[in-house]
Amino acid sequence: MYLRCQNRKKDGKSHRYWSVVESRRVRGGRVVQRRVLYLGEINDSQQAAWRKSLEVFDAREQRMVPMRLFPEDRPVLAGEIAAIQVRLHEMQLQRARPWGNCWLGCELWRQLGLDGFWQEALGQGREAVAWDKVLELLVVNRLIEPGSEFRVHRHWFDQSGMDALLDVDFAVAAKDRLYRCLDRIGEHRDALFRHLRQRWEDLFHPDFEVLLYDLTSTYVEGEAEQNPKAKYGYSRDNRPDCKQVVLAVVVTRQGLPLAYETMPGNTSDKTTLDTFVKKIEGLYGKARRVWLMDRGIPTEKILAEIRESKQDIYYLVGTPRARVGKYEKEWIDLPWHKVRDSVEVKLFPKDGELYVLAKSEGRQAKETAMRRKRLARLLRALRAMRRSAPKRDQLLLRIGAAKKDAGRAYGFVKIQLPKVDQEVTRETFTFTVDKTKLKVFESRDGHYLLRTNLTAEDPAVLWDLYVQLVQIEGAFKCLKSDLGIRPIHHQLEHRVEAHILVAFLAYSLSVTLKLRLQEHAAGLTPRAVLDKLAGIQMLDVVLPTTDGRHLVMPRYTEPDADQALLLHQLRLTLPPQPPPRIYAPSPKAEVPLKM
Repeated sequence: MYLRCQNRKKDGKSHRYWSVVESRRVRGGRVVQRRVLYLGEINDSQQAAWRKSLEVFDAREQRMVPMRLFPEDRPVLAGEIAAIQVRLHEMQLQRARPWGNCWLGCELWRQLGLDGFWQEALGQGREAVAWDKVLELLVVNRLIEPGSEFRVHRHWFDQSGMDALLDVDFAVAAKDRLYRCLDRIGEHRDALFRHLRQRWEDLFHPDFEVLLYDLTSTYVEGEAEQNPKAKYGYSRDNRPDCKQVVLAVVVTRQGLPLAYETMPGNTSDKTTLDTFVKKIEGLYGKARRVWLMDRGIPTEKILAEIRESKQDIYYLVGTPRARVGKYEKEWIDLPWHKVRDSVEVKLFPKDGELYVLAKSEGRQAKETAMRRKRLARLLRALRAMRRSAPKRDQLLLRIGAAKKDAGRAYGFVKIQLPKVDQEVTRETFTFTVDKTKLKVFESRDGHYLLRTNLTAEDPAVLWDLYVQLVQIEGAFKCLKSDLGIRPIHHQLEHRVEAHILVAFLAYSLSVTLKLRLQEHAAGLTPRAVLDKLAGIQMLDVVLPTTDGRHLVMPRYTEPDADQALLLHQLRLTLPPQPPPRIYAPSPKAEVPLKM
């Protein structure tokens, strides 16, 4: 990279505009230049009317002062006090770091009004750095590159553009400050839920009458096992060896989160619904709401209480597959009603509820193919065992491994094992597929049995509502994969709660970006957009002055064509370049360290 000067005549006066450019070799051996940074005019005219002032932060005086820049080969007018000369030939580019993705995270934070909410909630004390900025740093880090608070302190802050965006120095990422911030935010959780609900309504006008409710778990490691809520239980993370906490979440049908609750890791799904219904009513008042849930969450007792109550509470819940066969006499002779191109339903009332049997042709083909694939792999493994003729004990171990890999497909194979004193041969070790049982199960593939107390609803509407459960599954996937909520290492219970709250805030930013993309740039994911905008880098342009000081000009690089198109589609405009800073003659002590 190098400096390039562009001369321009304006009203008879000469002006020089400076840019940082890089050379690139293209086909045919030609070399082209691409402008990376635009530095603007460094004064060349001797007329005060054409001299350009910059607002520069004086680190010694701790205030903004207007200054005029002159290259060292141009004299400064007599009597020009607010002027400095810079040594252009000694310019350095330092601390190249991602900036565009951090800026987008901060922009989403402002769109949700979280800056004002947390400023009011956390207050402004005598601290050198406002607590709301510390929290914004933690949440944006969780959105972009999730890691521990120590990693934010040790690596990420210095390697990101958050210093320029928050207008703070490294004090915001002090290790103790990050942990102390976690100690302050938990008490404001319910107020945050109400604030976000209002922002969702202002931005997206969502439907709050249909709520999706589900539970997941996230495991803990290390000293976090001392947390009172960390218990062994049913692990959705396939980590039964680890203690965990259970997370119950309510989202709208668009995926917007309304509330969550952290529970002990051994909490049974069936014991949570009643408490959560009362919590939502306490936060947002009583209203007509439809609760969408997967099977296993509500008990028969709770559903009966909902039906018998006089409140406007409705539910649509899945049922275990076994009930499809149990109620076969009820629906076998009923006609199918087509509600979608590949979806048909049958309706039948029973015990004050409406049962909806739905059949999806696409899902039926997929489930059948998945089962046959597992079954074929199991049969190949069994044939290989019979050919190799291992010892009986070794055979049992290999069958156990094959059973784990085959899952439920193992139940369709009848296996005859050799007796204790017998060798493994084709006669003593046989296996066959139970075709009758397999045919029955394949006939029920792609079938879903739903139950509801919305007895007057259109079956097409009921099916559309149920498939919205994919939104809460997407929320769990985002929290665990993109936002790195697991594993949890905090020992103190209130910091575990704060860790989950930070992840909840990061998910709120992510889902806001997702809905913006659906409106303006369908097909892109939030992660893809963040990765793309990370290419907009922040550089510190360091210009030594003739009086021994250093002028540091933070500048973000110009967006390329793809980035500019993305910003245009999202209707976003990049902010002005950050103000320059001038440091005292001892740059080693005051100029930001290069990492």
